[in-house]
Amino acid sequence: MSTGAFPITRTQAPKAKPADDSLAFGKVLTDHMFLMNYDEGRGWHSPRIEPYGPLSLDPATSVLHYGQAIFDGLKAFRGEDGRIRLFRADRHAERLNRSARIMSMPEMPVDLVRQSFDALVGVDHDWVPRKAGTSLYLRPTVIATDVMLGVHPAHSYLYFLILSPVGSYYKEGVKPVRILASDRHVRAVKGGTGEAKTAANYAQSLSGQQDAAAQGYTQVLYLDAVERKWLDEVGTMNIMVRIGDEVITPPLAGTILDGVTRNSTIQLMRDWGLKVTERPISIEEVMAAGEAGTLKEMWGTGTAAVVSPVGTLGYKGRDVLINGGETGELTRRLYDAVVGIQYGRTNDPHGWTSLVPVAG
Repeated sequence: MSTGAFPITRTQAPKAKPADDSLAFGKVLTDHMFLMNYDEGRGWHSPRIEPYGPLSLDPATSVLHYGQAIFDGLKAFRGEDGRIRLFRADRHAERLNRSARIMSMPEMPVDLVRQSFDALVGVDHDWVPRKAGTSLYLRPTVIATDVMLGVHPAHSYLYFLILSPVGSYYKEGVKPVRILASDRHVRAVKGGTGEAKTAANYAQSLSGQQDAAAQGYTQVLYLDAVERKWLDEVGTMNIMVRIGDEVITPPLAGTILDGVTRNSTIQLMRDWGLKVTERPISIEEVMAAGEAGTLKEMWGTGTAAVVSPVGTLGYKGRDVLINGGETGELTRRLYDAVVGIQYGRTNDPHGWTSLVPVAG
């Protein structure tokens, strides 16, 4: 389905576009949004593009009370050739549906979600920034819209997609950060919602993040909720460590998100012939490796920051300095490889990028 297949109502009051140098993360929204409704018995219907604006919700709308809300996040990049590329859009659309299944929400045709990405970015293509390191962030979201007070899956939903031109997620840029492994705060348990991108997972993470910040750390590294010993996620990112010649990352076992950047970097490292193991790894194993000097590198992966190196790991009053507090060789290689593919500067051997058709 082409962009023209969706009704488009263009804004009569376009916003001033910010300078690329001024971009933070998620502070500015573009001129338009994509909307689509779901009603039980009718399915998904009325896809459309409208001027960006507030949503009107009754105070009894079920999402406000019972939390049926999911979202995802991906980016569009303007290459040196001027063309706009999405990175792994199909996988993001599929993951949105996985979150929907976990949250008892209706799935959407993946092709339709993909078309919404292309359509809205195509309409607001002038908002895709041009400076290296910048991009256009896409936030697809689904919320329950029943007007009722009663705990059960809703019968109506709203899908909306909004866009934001962004700079670097971390103000420090691609520099090592300090993280605190917490045995006080937990993120998820097996059988819960940890592997879904749902609003509640992020709301409950705020106290742990504040606690880490109060102690001088950039982010919190969550441990498992049962034994409080196994690495889970770091902030909103997947975590990876390099001990000796092996890269280790926690497995997808029901508590962590199936990160698209996680998947991409694992594939790249295996392409390069590196040993990558998905297995449980304890905080004590990591701390011991750090103190013995075999913890070569540690980094987080995620759509927003891509690859974020860890320079210091804290746990129970102990700090270990990783790679002298500098970005490691493999961390930098992964960042450069992913970003090179995203901007179309290097070969894309797995076909991860797709060109966005630009609306007239």
